[in-house]
Amino acid sequence: MVIIKVFYIQVFSYNKLKDLSDDLYSRKLPLAADRGQILDRNGKVLATNITTTSLVVVPRQIEDKEKVAKDLAEILGVDYEDMYKHVSKQTSIERVHPEGRQLSYEIAEKIESLNYDGVYLLKESKRYYPYKELLSHTLGYVGIDNQGLSGIELEYDNYLTGEDGSIKYFSDGKGNRLKTSEVYEAPTPGVTVQLTIDLDLQLAVENELDNIMSKYTPENALIVVQNPKTGEILAMGSRPAFDSNNYKKYSVDVINRNLPIWKTYEPGSTFKIITLAASLEEKTIDLFNDTFTDPGAITVEGATLHCWKAGGHGTQTYLQVVENSCNPGFVNLGLKLGTNKLMKYIKTFGFGTKTGIDLNGETSGILFKEADMGLVETATTAFGQGISVTPIQQTTAVSAAINGGKLYKPYIVKSLIETNTNTVLDVTSPTLVRNVISEETSSLVRYALENVVANGSGKNAYIENYRIGGKTGTAQKVINGTYSASSYILSFMGFLPADDPELVVYVAIDGPHNVVQYGGTASAPVAKNIMKTAINLYNIEPSKEGMPREYTWLDQKYVILPDVTGKSLEEAKKILKGFKLTYSGTGDKIFYQTPKGGTYVKENGTVMLMLS
Repeated sequence: MVIIKVFYIQVFSYNKLKDLSDDLYSRKLPLAADRGQILDRNGKVLATNITTTSLVVVPRQIEDKEKVAKDLAEILGVDYEDMYKHVSKQTSIERVHPEGRQLSYEIAEKIESLNYDGVYLLKESKRYYPYKELLSHTLGYVGIDNQGLSGIELEYDNYLTGEDGSIKYFSDGKGNRLKTSEVYEAPTPGVTVQLTIDLDLQLAVENELDNIMSKYTPENALIVVQNPKTGEILAMGSRPAFDSNNYKKYSVDVINRNLPIWKTYEPGSTFKIITLAASLEEKTIDLFNDTFTDPGAITVEGATLHCWKAGGHGTQTYLQVVENSCNPGFVNLGLKLGTNKLMKYIKTFGFGTKTGIDLNGETSGILFKEADMGLVETATTAFGQGISVTPIQQTTAVSAAINGGKLYKPYIVKSLIETNTNTVLDVTSPTLVRNVISEETSSLVRYALENVVANGSGKNAYIENYRIGGKTGTAQKVINGTYSASSYILSFMGFLPADDPELVVYVAIDGPHNVVQYGGTASAPVAKNIMKTAINLYNIEPSKEGMPREYTWLDQKYVILPDVTGKSLEEAKKILKGFKLTYSGTGDKIFYQTPKGGTYVKENGTVMLMLS
């Protein structure tokens, strides 16, 4: 019987008894794993780790608990009673939390110099964001235990979190450390997360946001840059921002609201791009030949909807309706489509639902219920009023309108990389959600929006020798249930090159001061600066096929004056046909002209020619 019992213990109960023995005599000092880094698309570090130390105690190894508690409490600046509870606790290992976490070098050195038994300083990893406020809402932040609490840090926490290691040692029944070999179990760092973000472009975005806040002192501002061919987010930021290294210093409203994906508001005229695309796809208008007469307002079921221009734009082609951002013209487009078709396209373009971007905190916006919509709701929706959308919905939808009609899911993580071996574990591929319009329609949308920048309300985004498309937006804010007459969200949606777009730039400024309240005045120049940065970063080639810009001031058109120096008088007269010419000197050859050729002058203005 005894032999059978011994056999049973050795064969069947060995592992269980060994585990119980190890629990009784072995102890583990934890070694925290490094969190995976976050990189930009080119491998530049956006979030990393710095090494700190943390304090743990083994109560059974501490003989003079009063003295140890007193000295540790003094060094850490904490209450003696609390520290005494730590060093007296009936546990194998006690972590002093939170006062003993992420200690400074000076404090760690003081504790080390005490040389007390049972007091240990262990390596700990602390999250560090080298660019502080840059991309703060998107990167997010981590808590004291290195757990992701927001942004990429939260969304990809399972990947970024490593596996802790330990130093395993053995002790006697009283907790005294035995002179046996220690077992070192190395921690495993978390997976590296590489974003679609381009740090250099992001720096330009952050600089523009700072300039906006300094110049216009708005309530908030945001910028999104997206690749329309893939859905990749190339840059994204907002103000107010926060330093992810010190997130506790900021209000919850600031640190937990990533405005490009969270903020919902009436989009205003940038939404007209969707109405235009739907109208062209359904062929309810001919962009070039059909006309609309704008008297300055249009009445729908007793409601009068005004154009921004007093007295209206008169008779225009629908291309000019787009160029002039004429509200009555777009009301007419919405009514031609009808409620059902207009709403079908709005939903097909992704409005009313989340885009599914890989970030936490996205909202879905608010649309009218079709069953509750009358002609007035259809009319206002057509020019971006009465509905609520997010910036990420807008950039994603406009990307589809100009990229050939393909709606892609936006994303911000490019790949996952195994840290120790640098092996790529996963790569995100573009996700096509659906086709929304035809390539033919998309080409017409691109053409119309290039005209907006060359000849219409988006002129402040024009870049010489480059093809730029875009649309301005000036949305009245709703305050206490009524539209404000003084507070607006000024926006601009731009893209380049207009014939084959590589990026879409959206800028929105909420409640700016000290500026004319038009999106073309405040937001378009910001988008222009970002696009100029992109031109340099991505070596985008200039084009001679773009539309020449028409300059106007107080309804006076300006044109580039031809250079006729060296020409004969007869040649000069033909070239300068329409200008008023005055002459100085005699002869039949031009040796000087004023204004000089290549400069902008009033159309049909006066040019002086000096003859030799």
